[in-house]
Amino acid sequence: MKIEQFEDKGLAHFSYIISSEGQMAVIDPARNPQPYYEYANLHDACIIAVIETHPHADFVSSHQEIGHTKEATIYASKLTGATYEHQAFDEGDSIQVGEITLHALNTPGHSPDSISVLVKDEAGQPVALFSGDTLFIGDVGRPDLRENVGSITAKREELARQMYYSVREKIMPLPDAVVVYPAHGAGSLCGKGMSDAKRSSIGAEKKSNPALQTTSEADFVNYLLADQLFVPKYFGHAVELNKHGAPTYKQAVNQVPHLPPQYQLDKNTLIIDARPDKLFKQGHFPGAINLQDGAKFETWLGSVVGPEEKFYLIVDSVLTLETIIAKTAKIGYERNIKGALVNPENQTEKSEITDTDVFKSDPDAFTIIDIRNHNEVKEGKFFPTAIPIPLPELRERISEIPTDKPIMVHCAGGYRSAAGASIIARKIKNQPVYDLSEAIKDFS
Repeated sequence: MKIEQFEDKGLAHFSYIISSEGQMAVIDPARNPQPYYEYANLHDACIIAVIETHPHADFVSSHQEIGHTKEATIYASKLTGATYEHQAFDEGDSIQVGEITLHALNTPGHSPDSISVLVKDEAGQPVALFSGDTLFIGDVGRPDLRENVGSITAKREELARQMYYSVREKIMPLPDAVVVYPAHGAGSLCGKGMSDAKRSSIGAEKKSNPALQTTSEADFVNYLLADQLFVPKYFGHAVELNKHGAPTYKQAVNQVPHLPPQYQLDKNTLIIDARPDKLFKQGHFPGAINLQDGAKFETWLGSVVGPEEKFYLIVDSVLTLETIIAKTAKIGYERNIKGALVNPENQTEKSEITDTDVFKSDPDAFTIIDIRNHNEVKEGKFFPTAIPIPLPELRERISEIPTDKPIMVHCAGGYRSAAGASIIARKIKNQPVYDLSEAIKDFS
């Protein structure tokens, strides 16, 4: 038996291949299936199964494509309401992969249709658990993503109670030596306190996981519901897309229109400019949002742009364009790209140049907008008079920003403030809008 972990750092997503005797099962695959094909070819093995632990909210899965391309059976809980061809995989069901057996455990809590997959070796002994979004390293899955989407919806309080029983009655009784392989790690928005570790054990989690230390149901529910992170706009869209199955990856990304540099953009269509902030500030299209390519581009794209919004994509090189389109496809937004342009012409709009010395000398002369997340602001403000409006809410809350003074935008490190300043400058024209950028570090 061999288990291979595949990591998508941008979404902090882990997917897996488990193999035995030339047969393989893929668990919670990412949007691009090519790495799994290459691994199977390298090991001269056949992918016979694809398992979805639940309809994911934070990424789009390639389960349908792998199942069709490799003639592999897709397994998912009957509760998902999946419309793609699949076989129900619920408590009591098992899959044989070579000499090992994969057993389904219904573990609702993150979603009503969540399962975990228990691996038993050739001797029938439990050795590993693919815990999906139920048990993370140092955390458990958040319970507030399925109140309005999916075949089965449930209030967060109900799911939190279900999570309590899932971890205590299904997972914690497993042998301490069972290795835990979660679907996400630190940086994912599917939990609030995940460890940097990529795997653990049942015994280690029982000792150190804060979510498993609470003894009463009420204490657990209160712990789980407190201080959850924001929910990006695309999460519900991804759940529905995964429930039905996404289009073939290569075909989807190849259908993105590539437009010539002189192309005249539709003025009513949103523009996402993924170039570095310095290039953007030197010249951009009026109304463009400077969402720079970075480690979390796809998350911020799906937080700022709604799943029904079309947009143009501006980049600074052909190589960057391929990277950005791939990231966009990971959240199912490639179909939203009305056209992509590399260094287009006539980018005449310029951004205000920030004089940090002027700001430092008199911060009260500015309306300061803090676009960090609620949990970050809760830990402390950089400026007492700053108005907190998180970046994912900014487009909808522009009217709350006073316009009697120049506006200074800041985040925690400089990446988000470039996007925030450009969003505000789209709508507020009677005051200059400045980006404090990395200079925020001088105030920490």
